Amino acid sequence: MTDLRASAVSSTTSERLYQAALRVLPGGVNSPVRAFRGVGGTPRFIRRGEGAWLEDADGNRYVDLVLSWGPLILGHAHPEVIAAVVETAGRGTTYGAPTELEVRLAERVVATFPSVEMVRFVSSGTEAAMSAVRLARAATGRRAIVKFDGCYHGHADPLLAAAGSGVATLGLPDSPGVTPATVADTVVAPFNDLAAVETIFAARGEEIAAVLIEPVAGNMGVVPPVPGFLDGLWRLTRQAGALLVFDEVMTGWRVHPAGAQVLYGIEPDLTILGKVVGGGLPAAAYGGPRALMEQIAPAGPVYQAGTLSGNPLAMAAGLATLDVLSRPGTWARAESWAARAEAAIIRAAASAGVPLTVQRVGTMLTPFFAGEPVRDYAGAKRADRAAYAAFFHAMLEAGVYLPPSAFEAAFTSAAHGEEELAALEAALGSAWAR
Repeated sequence: MTDLRASAVSSTTSERLYQAALRVLPGGVNSPVRAFRGVGGTPRFIRRGEGAWLEDADGNRYVDLVLSWGPLILGHAHPEVIAAVVETAGRGTTYGAPTELEVRLAERVVATFPSVEMVRFVSSGTEAAMSAVRLARAATGRRAIVKFDGCYHGHADPLLAAAGSGVATLGLPDSPGVTPATVADTVVAPFNDLAAVETIFAARGEEIAAVLIEPVAGNMGVVPPVPGFLDGLWRLTRQAGALLVFDEVMTGWRVHPAGAQVLYGIEPDLTILGKVVGGGLPAAAYGGPRALMEQIAPAGPVYQAGTLSGNPLAMAAGLATLDVLSRPGTWARAESWAARAEAAIIRAAASAGVPLTVQRVGTMLTPFFAGEPVRDYAGAKRADRAAYAAFFHAMLEAGVYLPPSAFEAAFTSAAHGEEELAALEAALGSAWAR
């Protein structure tokens, strides 16, 4: 898949499939952002991926900067990952019993993250976040959770809360079906606003079980922490006897080979992992010190279970991915390409006179159509989303697949190279020449 010619000119098959999907799937998709509602138009139905490229149902090819929303840090269909999955599947797909693969992947996670001594595997980031919150509440005997406006931790009811007006408010339901009582113990603060969190702790510190945060926000676009913010959260939780929980579903192995906690020098009490840990198959995890994790059943009283948790195919894919990723230069290739892509986008925008801010940490980046850095969700919402939608479609037609939402991160992989960079640069020139 190395033909760099823009070939995204037909979506007939995707349109037909979308109409069929609308009859049997809510909104025609199984996860909302796939429906292109944030940018308009018809979603592309994908039939294959290879390396850094996608091919849709009409045969159009794209440089992929979504990568299944982050898991594919080696690119699509990496030969060693595929071989590991095929070999494992040949022995069976699931047993409902322990396997050596679970132990080996757990050992790899424990060796990677300094704050993690034990880990529990689950099947999704939502499960992992929900379970970590339950553990935090059980361990502290407290009910309140502090989260941040614009940070997403899955769709468990207590975490679907958005901030209201003011510095900090009680959480309000962010979806029909989520009752006010469900989020009554969720307190929402603005991201990167330590003073707001200090106010919350001054008023309710003895009630707070945990502070839950994406250390680099990725669900309002890429928004890094300002200097001192994460350190301040660590200090506040220590003083109040609360737990600090890092949601590294997105940032784990993405912003640094050992995650945001090593990049910023902060050891959280609990870590939530996903995406890369499953190597492209459904897997997630939560982990922390032995004293906390041994409160999880059957070692302790905090119940959590899952029929497909630790699924051998996902464990094999995760192990193979992390084996390749640990080789000298592999992670650096993905990060270096992200830096070059960032520079290319900035150059093209400047040449076209387009106000643009690119925010990048490691292999995650977002182009915000804004003239100043974005520091929180309010800033992300001030960026020009209509301009992003137009940019998205121009790039799609030029053969580059970006996130179909202004509030999502783009990702790079070790499979992206010179050809893909040339294709990106050509697409950027085409997009802003229209």
